[in-house]
Amino acid sequence: MENNNYLQEEKYLRAQKKVHKMQGFYIHLAVYIVINLFLAISSGIHAGIDGFIKALLTTGLFWGIGLFFHWYSVFGINFFLGKDWEEKKIKELMDKE
Repeated sequence: MENNNYLQEEKYLRAQKKVHKMQGFYIHLAVYIVINLFLAISSGIHAGIDGFIKALLTTGLFWGIGLFFHWYSVFGINFFLGKDWEEKKIKELMDKE
């Protein structure tokens, strides 16, 4: 009985940690979008199309690479082909037949 409570608490703590990581990523994504829109529009207004493209290629690209690695650290390969993916897919195909 006590072991079961420990396992449940352990699962809860892992899930809580995952949720905090996901929240951090979504906040990072929102800040990325807002800041890059501001920079692109501001650069576009002040420096024309060349400034707009330069803003997107510099800040957007390099910060985007960092954002991708943040996404990967949170979701990783399990996002596409997670542990339960194969089982879910088999069940889904069996239900269709």
